[in-house]
Amino acid sequence: MKTDDLIAILSGEVPPARGMTVQRWLALGLITGIVVSAFLMMHTIGPRRDLHEAMRLNAFWMKFFYTISLAVLGLVLVARQARAAADSRNVIVALAAPVAVMIVLASVQLSSRSANTPLLVMGRTWMVCPWLIAGFSLPILALLLLVLRRLAPTRLTLAGAAAGLVAGAAAATIYGFHCTEMAAPFILIWYTLGIAVAAGLGALAGKICLRW
Repeated sequence: MKTDDLIAILSGEVPPARGMTVQRWLALGLITGIVVSAFLMMHTIGPRRDLHEAMRLNAFWMKFFYTISLAVLGLVLVARQARAAADSRNVIVALAAPVAVMIVLASVQLSSRSANTPLLVMGRTWMVCPWLIAGFSLPILALLLLVLRRLAPTRLTLAGAAAGLVAGAAAATIYGFHCTEMAAPFILIWYTLGIAVAAGLGALAGKICLRW
């Protein structure tokens, strides 16, 4: 008997998980990770000093629209990958939507005659932004991977990358309360880079940590 046939027989005898089991475990891992990551942010770099004033600006909330959208779509992808052989193609395609919105916003800002292109693109914190996001993503990523080990992912690299995407986007949201940058080109480039680094780490970790 071939290995694939044996796996098919064994998996066919496993009863499906209860409807909300996956969601409950993922919610527990995500919330716990966010609490840890937020605690680290508050006790290391802290929130921006003018947070209350910044929260009155539309530009402040623009980056949260971006990061939260990616986190929500990433969480749907993780939930799909937590189940064996689940189809995730439509979720992966949907991830392009928030990126496309940010590209449009960035293009509008850069096309302005008064645009300070170097400042819009590089800001003042480009050297640390993606690495802080990736660093704050680690507790969230670790807990999501622990949850996935209890479930049934079969595409381990994709499941790990999805967990890294959620962790990176959630960490970027947390970091956003510290970051003073509010230009769309900066958010598009450097926030996305930090999230991509987290997704890459998740892909590597998933291939190793999620083996049955």
